Amino acid sequence: MCLNYAVCKDSIYVSIFIFVCYFCRMIEINPQRESTDTAQYQGRRKKLVKELMAQYCYNENVINAISIVPRHIFVEPGLTHLAYLDKPLPIASGQTISQPSTVALQSHLLGDVKGKKVLEIGTGCGYQTAVLAQMGAVVSSIERQKELCRIANSNLKKLGYRNITLYWGDGYKGLDANAPFDAILVTCGAEKIPEPLLLQLSIGGNMVIPVGENNKEQQMLVITRTGEREFDRAYAGKCSFVPMLEGVVK
Repeated sequence: MCLNYAVCKDSIYVSIFIFVCYFCRMIEINPQRESTDTAQYQGRRKKLVKELMAQYCYNENVINAISIVPRHIFVEPGLTHLAYLDKPLPIASGQTISQPSTVALQSHLLGDVKGKKVLEIGTGCGYQTAVLAQMGAVVSSIERQKELCRIANSNLKKLGYRNITLYWGDGYKGLDANAPFDAILVTCGAEKIPEPLLLQLSIGGNMVIPVGENNKEQQMLVITRTGEREFDRAYAGKCSFVPMLEGVVK
């Protein structure tokens, strides 16, 4: 009787040990995404903003947005300590979150977007989307990677924005049902400018898009629609983005 009790007790201990090990392993494999904005993160973000202001004369609305949006919420678990460095970081589906200076520049080049309809091509993890929303834009954002669309939706829900609508779809086709848009921002490098996007831009509106062949030099391009078939183009410097691809990925 005592032997059976000892065996039973040992079995319970072993079961508890296995459960604890399994639980710890699951935490290691599936770390939770950061969801709080601590004083430490706020301090790092303030430092980043000062660095950005020293690099370029971004418009005030852009700087205010970046000073508010918590980038660490959008980066992968385990990389939050790098969130406020001016560097791109890997995210799911083999993509990247753009470095803050790139987000600031593209947002700046769009011009005043407060209260305007903005189409974003390439939601990614949702950071650029949040910056546009914080600037007061009414954002429609398309992501071709279903996994990223889910992640971005989760990230943005934590911040409570009500002026964002996410779509899983082909960014090359844009969002004709909601056109025209006052501004269009493309967060991936296109070998050529998709014509549907040009036609979905309102007259007087700006489109900011990186253009260039894959694995070669890209240029940041600002396109302003001046008429039904008339467009002005201005180059805003060299850049490097992941390629813009057609279709969707489930």
